[in-house]
Amino acid sequence: MSTGRPPTFAALDTGVPSGGDGAGATLLLVHGWGGDRHEWDAVVAALADRHRLLVPDLPGHGATPARPGRHTPRLVAADLAAWLDARRVGPVVAVGHSMGGQVVAALAVDHPGLTRATVTVATGFGGTATLTQLRSEQAALEREGAAWAARFADRASGPATPPEVTERHRRLLAAADPAVLAAYREAMYLAPDAFGRRPAAEAFLRGRRCPALALHTADEAAAWEGSLPAHPLSTQLTWPDCGHYVHEERPAEVAALIEGWCRRVAAVG
Repeated sequence: MSTGRPPTFAALDTGVPSGGDGAGATLLLVHGWGGDRHEWDAVVAALADRHRLLVPDLPGHGATPARPGRHTPRLVAADLAAWLDARRVGPVVAVGHSMGGQVVAALAVDHPGLTRATVTVATGFGGTATLTQLRSEQAALEREGAAWAARFADRASGPATPPEVTERHRRLLAAADPAVLAAYREAMYLAPDAFGRRPAAEAFLRGRRCPALALHTADEAAAWEGSLPAHPLSTQLTWPDCGHYVHEERPAEVAALIEGWCRRVAAVG
């Protein structure tokens, strides 16, 4: 039975910066599958003097307890919306990596009054894997548990990924609850309302009305997202020399990209 209380998240809240009227937009930074809020630490350090930053651990990740039955991008977005409302925060520029990209897209579609703009980094929607492939991978995850999940960090790393980034994600994934990881992954790609695969993403993203900056690691993915109906300000970029953990490989550049995007969004009102 619901208690009527808003959901809670273990989170970093940097508070309002001391920049007065010059302070920038409030930013919500959302990590990806099997990660935690600390993957944004270097980005936070670069932006905290101008922006209020809210950086939560998603349910079942980091220090936020699992919420069985709510481990889906849209339900997490709903819980984040209630959390923001309870804090009287918004609208925000919502930034999401990987699965966090699905979460901030859902926030934009389902809770537009709370979302000024979005930034998605190596996002978790628009994939081209077949249902057969996804079901096979899901079965392997459910069978092997943390061992399968930990290998994701190796597959997600690129030639320039710092070894310590790969090792950190390997440790996080190995320590995660496999049932939580499996529930999120099924919700992203295999559930009836999943929008991780490209046809479903195309339909879902038609509801995203705010400006959206997408940072991809493949030209084809950026071109696909650029072909969708979107806000006139929306932009797609490609950094093809990066692995999956772009914001940890090149945090200063990602922070600069976010700062520039916030200025551009603010300039058009």
